[in-house]
Amino acid sequence: MIDRRDVDLRGALLALLLSLFWGGNPVAIKLGLQDAPPLRLAWMRFVVGGVVITIWALVTGRLAGLRLQRAEIKPLLVVTVLFVAQIASMNVGTALTSAAHAAVVLNLYAVHTVLLSHFRIPGDRLTMRRLLGVLVAYGGIVLLFMRQADSSASSLLGDAIMFVSGFVLAERTVYLARVVRQLDPVKLLLAQATLGSAVFIVASTFTESAPTIWTSRLVLSLLYQGVLIAGFNFIANLWLLGRYRPSGLAGFFLTQPIFGVAIAALIAGDRLTSDILIACVAVAVGIGLTAR
Repeated sequence: MIDRRDVDLRGALLALLLSLFWGGNPVAIKLGLQDAPPLRLAWMRFVVGGVVITIWALVTGRLAGLRLQRAEIKPLLVVTVLFVAQIASMNVGTALTSAAHAAVVLNLYAVHTVLLSHFRIPGDRLTMRRLLGVLVAYGGIVLLFMRQADSSASSLLGDAIMFVSGFVLAERTVYLARVVRQLDPVKLLLAQATLGSAVFIVASTFTESAPTIWTSRLVLSLLYQGVLIAGFNFIANLWLLGRYRPSGLAGFFLTQPIFGVAIAALIAGDRLTSDILIACVAVAVGIGLTAR
């Protein structure tokens, strides 16, 4: 059994930094989608991320003697399948809803993580306090869905897809927490980048006909998603998952929806309506209650 400790100051500060970057990711995706279709944007992002990860592995000497063992094939494939499903649903969902909605609904994954950890991570139990947090967070999302039902059908569909994406992200987070100490992080990251990119390239080729418009906005979006998210955040997140309880980390990620909504208003120009603000607060409070 792997003994993970409670989050210390170093882990908390790193988790908050990652939270800031992740909070802005739906906004970066939304901006990039103005110049490229969802699946094409996904493979371009992960080509950039794969380059960053490869450079990091070369500089740190982690590629030396790297060999794929037979026992590692299954977990790497599972990670990649979850990865492809989550990123595809996230990009498609973001294309169908606002950046603020995407940020709130996607970041519900931290609450999903607590539920899944109860069943999948030894010693990570669902207490009454955590259950209350789950109910508060889900209540905010139900309110968001109910209010959205009276508005744009496409946005409601986008929110629903983002909800699914968040749940898949939670499953991937819990699964990585279980296997991160059994596999070299370089293998995990490169498997996601290479196999995921290949799947997205094929899928985009056969399903997307819209042209790519190369603008500075698209370049900045790809750099944000590729260097910060697919590169730095993935590497740092694996480090955190290998040392701390997933549910404990979820508590420090309560700022993600707040960061996301604020950045969406400042950068993407999204209106801060009452239902978005209430859902954002509910998700943040729910994540806070689910932390130890």
